[in-house]
Amino acid sequence: MLRVEAVNAFYGKSHILWDVTFGVGAGEVVGLLGRNGMGKTTLLKTIAGQVAARSGGIRFHERGITSLPAHRIARLGLAYVPQDRSVYADFTVGENLEIARPSGRDGRAALQGAFEIFPILKERVKQVAGTLSGGERQMLAIGRAIVKQPSLIMLDEPTEGLMPSAVEVAEDAIMSLRKRGVSILLVEQNMETALRVCDRIYILEKGSIVHEVGAVPEREKVVAGYLGLTTD
Repeated sequence: MLRVEAVNAFYGKSHILWDVTFGVGAGEVVGLLGRNGMGKTTLLKTIAGQVAARSGGIRFHERGITSLPAHRIARLGLAYVPQDRSVYADFTVGENLEIARPSGRDGRAALQGAFEIFPILKERVKQVAGTLSGGERQMLAIGRAIVKQPSLIMLDEPTEGLMPSAVEVAEDAIMSLRKRGVSILLVEQNMETALRVCDRIYILEKGSIVHEVGAVPEREKVVAGYLGLTTD
């Protein structure tokens, strides 16, 4: 579904991504882990068309998207939920979801998909988004991606700063989306969450993929070792 091949990206003269190669298959949840400042967010932005790849290629559904602008990539079915939980704070929950819905699609069906994953959004549909809790704002940010009916959603640290109950809701949402056939590329600092929901995990270090971890019994120790953590 998504294939990144030898991608290099820069911020000014700073070389951030170094020959990054990896893929996400249909219906997979793939994790992208690494310490702060290793290039994870830059990689998502490069895939989404917000940062230009200096070299290499990105293919989505067998179509080259490396040089496409962000809005055209989004229209192909690739949604990106950034780390800042961007919502329109002065608009209601319902208005936020409606704005995100592409024109020409069945609005009721698109919105229903978000409400099925996050029932609380339906309860809060007339509430101003700026009054939501952090966990609810995250649900709304993901919900805005869901109403676009994408085939792949990229999530940048969706559990950061959330209470344990909200983390559980986020994990359940990821698994529900997976059951619906939506692929997920997950950037996550919470190793436990990544190990619970991901089929495979890539470790990014200094802008390069240094390891791929599949569904192996010892993967917790492998991941923890690369992140400089300890396990019991």
